[in-house]
Amino acid sequence: MLTETQQAWVQIFPLSLLKHSLSAFILVVSYAELCENLSHYKYYLFTMKKQWLQNPIFDGFFILLPHYIGLILLLLFPNVFAQFSENIPTIAWVILVLCVDVAHVYSTLFRTYFDKMAWQKNANTLIFIPVICLILSILAYSIDGLLFWRLLAYTAVFHFIRQQYGLLKLYLRKIEVPQWSNEIDMYLIYLFTFLPILIWHFTGNKNFNWFVENDFFYLKNEILAQIFTYIFYVIFVFYVLKEAFIYQKHHIIALPKMLLLIGTAATWFIGIVLLNGDLSFTLLNVVSHGIPYIALIWLYGSKNYRENESHHFLKKVFSNMGLPIFLALLLLFAFVEEGIWDGFVWKEHSHFFAFFQSLPDMNDSKYLKIIVPILSLPQLTHYVLDGFIWKINGDTFYWKKLM
Repeated sequence: MLTETQQAWVQIFPLSLLKHSLSAFILVVSYAELCENLSHYKYYLFTMKKQWLQNPIFDGFFILLPHYIGLILLLLFPNVFAQFSENIPTIAWVILVLCVDVAHVYSTLFRTYFDKMAWQKNANTLIFIPVICLILSILAYSIDGLLFWRLLAYTAVFHFIRQQYGLLKLYLRKIEVPQWSNEIDMYLIYLFTFLPILIWHFTGNKNFNWFVENDFFYLKNEILAQIFTYIFYVIFVFYVLKEAFIYQKHHIIALPKMLLLIGTAATWFIGIVLLNGDLSFTLLNVVSHGIPYIALIWLYGSKNYRENESHHFLKKVFSNMGLPIFLALLLLFAFVEEGIWDGFVWKEHSHFFAFFQSLPDMNDSKYLKIIVPILSLPQLTHYVLDGFIWKINGDTFYWKKLM
């Protein structure tokens, strides 16, 4: 008897069109063909070196692998994920939610509030965004608690989608292919992320939520869910064939960009559409988002602060020996935030946050409309500020320095 995870994987491969397209692509980029023309092979190696943001090891382990590690674990331990389809064990919650999801929110501080130059040039933005976010959050929660969570959930989804777009833009600037190919890729990254969310809306309630139960507006329609599922398959096949054409025509394999697009498509579609597990969704959703973000902050900091005498604190944090300090600060901020959440509101991990259990229970609506928006402010500010950080054209926060 197959588990739910195994059955979901089986559903992917009967699609003969997808199988044949993948087989055709593998044949196109086979080793024999690469070696057939030495000049083309040398050009391939040269262009590959230019495609990484840092190098194959850094990009591979900290930006691209996070999109695949969850898929690997799902294949290796399907019974574990089947066991936790409706809940997350505490140890997994600590690793995934506390140490990755919440911690990555605070890495934004090192690109904004802790950066003297960013603060001096963008003080108004850095002050008014959290103030406006807090006011709007209190208003939304005062009207209806579920309204607040829904607005936060859709803001988070937009933020997650835009991060994948931002990563793609960084990699597209590193490769030399026709502009039409880049434009198609930019549309595809939106489709690979938006369509699973759309299918989720047509599918209805699942064993997981973005934040809280019913934080999405569900429009349950099985026919539309099935139609958009097949559209997703067709789009993925189109992408595979497009990359095969680019290689055949221009002898270029944009490996980092391809791994990002395929990994994004796989994690979003499998985690949201094919599977219906809380643990699997959290793993695929959080790891592919949080770890690359932290890695990019570290990469930016190591390139811009190590030799900068005007940033003594950041110079120390982003030095060769500063990584433990950087990670420890992120974990400390995350631990304190989640401890306050648990002490005031959730009361779900009392053993782990024993220190915070003396806080008064604030599960009264008149307190929650203030407490919840305040505690949500770091992540909401992160979502909004991230829209400025990722802008490359006219980059107010000097993100171009990553290039």
